[in-house]
Amino acid sequence: MNKNILVTILVLVVLIIFFIGYGIKRTPQPFRAFSANPSEPETFQLPGDLPQPVDRFYREVYGEEIPLIRSFILDGRGQVRFMGVTMPARLRFIHDAGKGYRHYIETTFWGLPIMKVNEHYLDGHSRLALPFGVIENEPQVDEAANLGMWSETMMFPGVFLSTEGVRWEPLDKDTATLFVPFGSSEDAFKVYFDPTTGLIDKMETMRWKNAGDQDKTRWQAQVIEWGTIKGWKMPVKFAAQWMDEDSPWLIADIEDVVWNVNVSDYIRQEGL
Repeated sequence: MNKNILVTILVLVVLIIFFIGYGIKRTPQPFRAFSANPSEPETFQLPGDLPQPVDRFYREVYGEEIPLIRSFILDGRGQVRFMGVTMPARLRFIHDAGKGYRHYIETTFWGLPIMKVNEHYLDGHSRLALPFGVIENEPQVDEAANLGMWSETMMFPGVFLSTEGVRWEPLDKDTATLFVPFGSSEDAFKVYFDPTTGLIDKMETMRWKNAGDQDKTRWQAQVIEWGTIKGWKMPVKFAAQWMDEDSPWLIADIEDVVWNVNVSDYIRQEGL
């Protein structure tokens, strides 16, 4: 092969590798802020019968007065692994607290959206709209979505105390079981609290990974960092991981939050 042609090919290969490598690392711009003016929430008294690590946790986050949160919207950016490829992403999670949610996620290349995901969990049923098709009417996916909803509720954990059918039971000084409703039954998380800070470290459960699976897979929602956003103490960096995999499929930095706004229409839409 001609030496000049070989050099040209090598240069093109290097440029392509750089183009792809940098493109999948470039962080996208955040979504435009959700326009709303949330009001100061009502509060209720911390229950007196909580397990020791749970009581310590709520006192650390809120004190004795627990805010009553009816809805919340989380905006953030991070990384999503999809079909084995990890891509930058920006996300918006809309919650009708303790009842349902909508996830809107864009994966990006060179900061530009290349794949959009619209996922709803409403009225006990999940609908996942992907570029190559829609997943819905799958009872196992519905149950998995319900667990996902409750794991994200750790951002505003007062909802665990204000929602009928949710209850805590003791395990030991640093763990407790959180039972959450699912239709006429319930599911459970083992919740681990950091022994030093008293804050939630991770929530672990058995969850359906794919429709048609014969067995559930151990799954974790992991807090990487606690911080403060608009005066709220909450996880500001978290990850979600199937424990039969070596690393999280989602890592997200929460950058903005809105609470107690009317999401009744917005939660049923798609996109921003």
